[in-house]
Amino acid sequence: MDNCIQKVYDTILDRRDNPSENSYTRYLFDQGIDKILKKIGEETAEVLIAAKNGSNQDSISEIADLTYHVLVLMAHQGITPQDIVNLLNERHNISGNLKKFHKTDKNT
Repeated sequence: MDNCIQKVYDTILDRRDNPSENSYTRYLFDQGIDKILKKIGEETAEVLIAAKNGSNQDSISEIADLTYHVLVLMAHQGITPQDIVNLLNERHNISGNLKKFHKTDKNT
């Protein structure tokens, strides 16, 4: 995997910091956290529907849309892709964390 996620994130930051007319990203920042979260909810539902329908191509497209909107949220919150990578690396090095995950989601 290349650094595509970082490139998209950098573009999102640029749109946030250098407003341009007709920028969807800038529109999301202007609308604020509620709009960003609403879009994440919508995209999440679309990922679930695509997966349930068994369409890998639709799933890929919807996951890409969800990823973009999560990156917008991250930029809004001041979270970087490296922050996520660091935590994933930390978790990857821990074995036996099944109990920890079940504490947060008792229904699965």
